[in-house]
Amino acid sequence: MALIPITPDSHGIELEIAYAGPDNFTGEAVYARGACYLHEEAETLLRCAIEMAKRIGFGVRIYDAFRPSEAQWKLWTHTPDPEFLADPRRGSPHSRGAAVDLTLIDKGGQALDMGTQFDAFTPLSHHGNTDIAPEAERNRALLIGLMTSAGWDFYRNEWWHYQLFDARRLPVLSDTVLDVPMMAETGL
Repeated sequence: MALIPITPDSHGIELEIAYAGPDNFTGEAVYARGACYLHEEAETLLRCAIEMAKRIGFGVRIYDAFRPSEAQWKLWTHTPDPEFLADPRRGSPHSRGAAVDLTLIDKGGQALDMGTQFDAFTPLSHHGNTDIAPEAERNRALLIGLMTSAGWDFYRNEWWHYQLFDARRLPVLSDTVLDVPMMAETGL
């Protein structure tokens, strides 16, 4: 199965691939190469969400999408928390090319306040949490509205995570499916 590259030029988005550098919950780079790919069905839904966001004056910043199974193991080994990470023995929607972690940005490129940072493993990250500022609640409602209108399912514990419905029907993929690996220099 071929994954579709998602780039600023091809999709009009910003990329800030969190696991390509140390600014993530592990404190180190998980990917040797920051890149963004999605299954063709997910890519179609992403284009729809991007266009809807653009029509109302917002852009999209992507933190993660396809995550090779090797990376899922590395994350799970670091923090085996099933509230925020899929057990790699079952497989993650990310490792199927069927999930995207993202936020909305304004015309100046500033991320909207969502109440927590990306990958904040806390109940404050849950959809519907009312212990965040009203502006953050509105921004989360805007994001979930755009994404679900575009056909995405959401994960209740992470305001940033969206996935295909029935993502588990797709196979778990390793780094070997890519022409240029993402994991090569990480020792996995």
